[in-house]
Amino acid sequence: MTHAAETSAVRGSAKPKSSPRKEPRIGFEGAMMAPGLLLLAALSIVPFLALIAMSFSRVRLLGGVRLDLVGLSNWARFFTDADMWMSWLRTIIFFVLTVGLEMALGIGIALCLFRVLRGRNILLALLLLPMFAAPSIVGLLGRYLTDSTFGLYAWVLRAFGYSGDILGAPISAFAAVVLMDVWEWTPLIALITLAGLSSVPQSVREAAAVDGARGWMTLRYILFPAISNVLLVALLIRSMDAIRYFDIIWVTTNGGPADATKIVPIRLYETAFRFFDLGYAAAIGLAMLAFSIFIARTFVRLLDVRGLTR
Repeated sequence: MTHAAETSAVRGSAKPKSSPRKEPRIGFEGAMMAPGLLLLAALSIVPFLALIAMSFSRVRLLGGVRLDLVGLSNWARFFTDADMWMSWLRTIIFFVLTVGLEMALGIGIALCLFRVLRGRNILLALLLLPMFAAPSIVGLLGRYLTDSTFGLYAWVLRAFGYSGDILGAPISAFAAVVLMDVWEWTPLIALITLAGLSSVPQSVREAAAVDGARGWMTLRYILFPAISNVLLVALLIRSMDAIRYFDIIWVTTNGGPADATKIVPIRLYETAFRFFDLGYAAAIGLAMLAFSIFIARTFVRLLDVRGLTR
């Protein structure tokens, strides 16, 4: 056997040494994170368990907090309360109107801004102003503008023949609080949509223009498919906020007139802090939590189908 053959045989028989796999060291890091995790668990799990216990009890506050077990009476009352079902109906109508209008107007405004080349930043800054106001401030502003004596909107409507009190009639009051929420949060949808439109490559839009795609065809076959995931995330964000809507209605109508704007969060607040029926309020709160989880899981499932949760 020659020297070259022996050398090649030795090299072939020699196996490369595999470097030992480094296991992640989580002992020290886990010990440092443990107090924070325990605190977060205490702040979330303990109140949740207390809420469940309250939903099966009558909460007495005189002489200290005391829970008297009443079984399923609070839940039976929840499922047989006609006023509660009307509040859920108003909540669903409010949810559909606000989220639907905000999505439609936000997408439309974003498409208009997307075509503006000069002054886009100034227009965007003016557009985002309502979003930076606190909801209670928006409610006070809306209450001032719709006042039947000196309100600007009331004066404009009188010019068109409407002389009633905007917040004093059931239908107009409901429409007013819907439009207040739409005015405040439509800029958020427009901002998210505009960010999605800006991420569409210029080469794709130019290729579509070369192929003869114009107007609606470009929107339908190029832009909307490209930003559909962004729109779904925007819809999820606004849906989670619209379910627990409270501030503007409480400041403007306080649930009236004649319970026309009394959605579930308003009824929950009144039940807990006006009538101090904390057991029944706990049942309402858990039902709202279940509804919120259902909406969130629906959107997460849609995102998972599109592969955005991986």
